[in-house]
Amino acid sequence: AAWNLGLQPLATEARPTTEKSVPYQRTLKEEAQGASVVPQGPSQPLPSTANVVVIGGGSLGCQTLYHLAKLGVGGAVLLERERLTSGTTWHTAGLLWQLRPSDVEVELLAHTRQVVSRDLEEETGLHTGWIQNGGLFIASNQQRLNEYKRLMSLGKAYGIESHVLSPAETKSLYPLMNVDDLYGTLYVPQDGTMDPAGTCTTLTRAAVARGAQVIENCAVTGIRVRTDDFGVRRVAAVETEHGSIQTPCVVNCAGVWASKVGRMAGVKVPLVAMHHAYVVTERIEGIQNMPNVRDHDASVYLRLQGDALSVGGYEANPIFWEEVSDKFAFGLFDLDWDVFTQHIEGAINRVPVLEKTGIKSTVCGPESFTPDHKPLMGEAPELRGFFLGCGFNSAGMMLGGGCGQELAHWIVHGRPEKDMYSYDIRRFHHSLTDHTRWIRERSHESYAKNYSVVFPHDEPLAGRNMRRDPLHEELLGQGCVFQERQGWERPGWFNPQETAQVLDYDYYGAYGNQAHKDYTYSRLLGDEYTFDFPPHHHMIQKECLACRGAAAVFNMSYFGKFYLLGVDARKAADWLFSADVNRPPGSTVYTCMLNQRGGTESDLTVSRLAPGTQASPLVPAFEGDCYYLAVGGAVAQHNWSHINTVLQDQEFRCQLMDSSEDLGMLSIQGPASRDILQDVLDADLSNEAFPFSTHQLVRAAGHLVRAIRLSFVGELGWELHVPRASCLPVYRAVMAAGARHGLVNAGYRAIDSLSIEKGYRHWHADLRPDDSPLEAGLAFTCKLKTSVPFLGREALEKQRATGLRRRLICLTVEEEVPMFGLEAIWRNGQVVGHVRRADFGFTVNKTIAYGYIRDPSGGPVSLDFVKNGEYALERMGVTYAAQVHLKSPFDPDNKRVKGIY
Repeated sequence: AAWNLGLQPLATEARPTTEKSVPYQRTLKEEAQGASVVPQGPSQPLPSTANVVVIGGGSLGCQTLYHLAKLGVGGAVLLERERLTSGTTWHTAGLLWQLRPSDVEVELLAHTRQVVSRDLEEETGLHTGWIQNGGLFIASNQQRLNEYKRLMSLGKAYGIESHVLSPAETKSLYPLMNVDDLYGTLYVPQDGTMDPAGTCTTLTRAAVARGAQVIENCAVTGIRVRTDDFGVRRVAAVETEHGSIQTPCVVNCAGVWASKVGRMAGVKVPLVAMHHAYVVTERIEGIQNMPNVRDHDASVYLRLQGDALSVGGYEANPIFWEEVSDKFAFGLFDLDWDVFTQHIEGAINRVPVLEKTGIKSTVCGPESFTPDHKPLMGEAPELRGFFLGCGFNSAGMMLGGGCGQELAHWIVHGRPEKDMYSYDIRRFHHSLTDHTRWIRERSHESYAKNYSVVFPHDEPLAGRNMRRDPLHEELLGQGCVFQERQGWERPGWFNPQETAQVLDYDYYGAYGNQAHKDYTYSRLLGDEYTFDFPPHHHMIQKECLACRGAAAVFNMSYFGKFYLLGVDARKAADWLFSADVNRPPGSTVYTCMLNQRGGTESDLTVSRLAPGTQASPLVPAFEGDCYYLAVGGAVAQHNWSHINTVLQDQEFRCQLMDSSEDLGMLSIQGPASRDILQDVLDADLSNEAFPFSTHQLVRAAGHLVRAIRLSFVGELGWELHVPRASCLPVYRAVMAAGARHGLVNAGYRAIDSLSIEKGYRHWHADLRPDDSPLEAGLAFTCKLKTSVPFLGREALEKQRATGLRRRLICLTVEEEVPMFGLEAIWRNGQVVGHVRRADFGFTVNKTIAYGYIRDPSGGPVSLDFVKNGEYALERMGVTYAAQVHLKSPFDPDNKRVKGIY
């Protein structure tokens, strides 16, 4: 379709970039020309010291500075190498959508909206340029409409008004839209559009009024680092061409330049720069006051711009900006029409009048993208005092307010208030954060899939097979369908009919790559793209029922396995762990680790070891005490960083040793597990000789292993922690012994279902850094009856004294309906919360859901309040009656883990 392509030469003529016609011409064009030509000194003299230095004056830098000032931080300085908004922020579309498939993101967006629509104006008397014109999400297939209905139900838990409209209702709201191919739309009346220049100007004015300093035309040239008496690297100063500022804290908000700033300090910043484009149309009659549109299936957005539209989108073949230039400020790239034409076609289909509308200007600028399409935030694991606020995947305006507030809290109080794990740089394993191929592949896939439906089950095809355990090939041959977690390949479920090898990334056929044909793994993933039960639901059921009826073996080798050892190890363990882990050697304890606010940073098992005669992967040499820590592999880096940070802050003389790659882990669970393992292990496995929650060094088929009697599925069972070289022979011996008992392989999808039946928590689902163990029903993991101080204890005591403002509850639904989390929880006709985690329980044959509820009157949530309500769960706009449970729906008396069947 011709889109007045007579205007194309605008993009390809070799004109100086400063003359490009851009939407914010009035505010930025003259500045850009001035700034690019005449090098000027800093806009004001540099202070010699600062409490915090923020590098980068875009959305995130300005929001972080503002929120630091609001928290009362004096002496905060923002350094910008050019002018505010240069780089990426100035050319952003500035869209704000309130509903996303994540409760934390909904809260972050709500805060941004409040800052730009209300707070700043009240504080400064200036208008930020916020326009509340509403937002419209387009669904041209049923799956997409289902996704929008899920968002609508989640919105109810947050009081966000939204409506699912029919095609006819959509047409009357937006007369210029073609609705012939629509299934429906989601209309959110209070979405809107932000103005980058207006927002950043107002933010910095408000921050300066509270004592912050903003210095433009001052490029950072280096970060000075010092090593303290304990050998810990810390930020010392920021260097510029105009002098240095001594500071203990730097915030890297440098956008596409963030990797360069990281390199100055020896900090890895895993992001890539890409060209991201939109075009601005000529005037369109009748477009005024129309909502912004996101047509995900056509991969385009249409942003209202006065009486015109900006049209942009996400393509499968974005252009990488290979050499990020330091000189680039208010410049633009030439638009590649071959890449962009697909968006034009999608936009014309949606708003046909565009076919006859001219293009006023093209805007193609740099934007940073990360391997999982989530920002990079928090303190870098390599350097204390160095914080990240970058990698925003073109959502830096809309996430800026919420993330600026969390980052400020992180800097001042050591941790953010919300659960920011999905954005925390420490989510990535350290082996990946400078792995160029992995970062590039994953960032490409995240960009290309940005507008894809977010289904409950999905795995990346990019950057796979980075970390494989010794059983990988063996399980692949038995039909294992793998999931990826922080580089690890872990068993998802078993499909014995075929082999599902994960192949090298094909970039979806872009950049001249040959797209894979007949790709089994990709086909199996695609079968899961549904909000219904997946087609292989029955295979996961088989694994679960075999575990409950006979036995299953779970390869959990991806687990993080750490030794905490040294002269102060006992002191450190007392402080770090909420439970009392100082039981005699041979004991294993399930415990949490908390932050200062009593929030749960981790749940894990801690086994106390006796000294060995010679060092081995199962017993390191140590002085003092030694504890063996086993923690979920996806969150191992987060745990590693949390523990090391606490050890440094408290100056404990002990070390953390990482043996994750040296040891495998097999878990054999189910009523037949004792009979099977009795044939493999040279130990007495009776209740008397080997009680629950204890561990022993034993031989398995002649190989030394550590056996721990524990269960994550609520059955009699043991974990075997096995040196790498022994994994395969031990696994084969277990399978051979299990053959006559009905032992099966099982994966993490089965664990998800089995564990939810038992009410076992999943960290980062129904247990997060913003949940306390008291709220989560884990008071038994807290040594509050002792007098031993531990991190977070004071916060828990305060919470216990004032009563719990929210509580985790278990609900089951009689109707056979799939749920996945984010459903609204109704109690007596009022929304009191939303579901954090849900799955189908095959043994109880019901959907089980966990979520936190509040009392709408604002009082504490007592057990009586929980018991005495009529509950329902709302899924995609439909409510289903639900039963509340105070104990787990399966084996509430915990008999099975004790071997009582």
